[in-house]
Amino acid sequence: MILERYLIRRVAQSFLMVSGIFLGMLLLLDMVEQLRRLAAQSPGFGQILRLSLLNLPQAFYEIAPLVLMLAAMWVGLSWSRSSEFVVIRATGRSVPRLLIVPALMVLVVSSLFVAVMNPVVAGASREYARVLAQVRGGSGSVAALGQDGLWLRQADIGGQTVIHALRAEETGTILHDVTILVFHETEGVSARLHAQRADLRPGFWAMENAKLWDLSDLNPEQSARAQAHVAIATDLTPDQIRDSFAQVRAIPLAQLPGFIAALERAGFSALEHRMRLNMELALPVLLTGMMLLALTLSIHHMRAGGAGIRALITILAGFTLFFLRNFAQVLGESGQIPVLLAAWGLPFATVLFAIGIMLNLEEG
Repeated sequence: MILERYLIRRVAQSFLMVSGIFLGMLLLLDMVEQLRRLAAQSPGFGQILRLSLLNLPQAFYEIAPLVLMLAAMWVGLSWSRSSEFVVIRATGRSVPRLLIVPALMVLVVSSLFVAVMNPVVAGASREYARVLAQVRGGSGSVAALGQDGLWLRQADIGGQTVIHALRAEETGTILHDVTILVFHETEGVSARLHAQRADLRPGFWAMENAKLWDLSDLNPEQSARAQAHVAIATDLTPDQIRDSFAQVRAIPLAQLPGFIAALERAGFSALEHRMRLNMELALPVLLTGMMLLALTLSIHHMRAGGAGIRALITILAGFTLFFLRNFAQVLGESGQIPVLLAAWGLPFATVLFAIGIMLNLEEG
């Protein structure tokens, strides 16, 4: 167990070192990007730094597998350069047996990493969206999902309009069992409309067979009137409605199953959210596989040479896996392949691929 603890400590130290380098780079690059994106608003340095710090957890979380692979590669090359690998082999210890305990430890620590970082990323993403909306002078998300259906909010010159629907079509342009509340700036709730269906047209909501209550009257029910056609002005678009649910990172892992159920009850597609849920659960397996693959490709006899080639191959393998993961995510979110295959296929394939290379080199 002494060698296993030594290897785990070396990988952890290397991961912290590489993480620090990447965090600094990501922060500087994001600050430059925020300055470019918000040039019209002329934000101060404090606002730019705050936005970049809030965006940093998500950016690092995305590249965590690549960071771990680079850290493991650094340890493997260090072992080869110092001939520690030769000494370990001389004691009769094989590489596959040596990596069993570190691999299990990485699997456990990665699970804890996901459990801790996922809520942090979700909270930071929500705060980032709120601060960004403030800097841009907007009002943030226009839609929300609850147990009782879909809620939309829109603003006009006179005040605010809140729209509630029990469910919606997948495109977000057709709402069913719709209730609209019109809020005046000074008078509060001024009107209420109800219709079985509302269609989003360019610039307005088209409602048929609607009932209108004027809440400024003493008896709104007595003065209520039915109208065959009602048009409510709006600046909402289908993209705005769908984008309000597209920030999957803003939903903690523990709340994703309930949100998926609410999303499907409202009539929207939950493929993206199902894909994210499974990818989060499969991330520890992927991290373990990438660590094993990096060590397998980088550990070698120093006299054999080719350290630079091995480092290049390891880096290319890491970027290839990173690309394949994103590609599988796109296929899963679009329904081209099953979600379970898209999320779990690559992590298990990486682990098996690393074990196969390891055993082949050991036999050789």
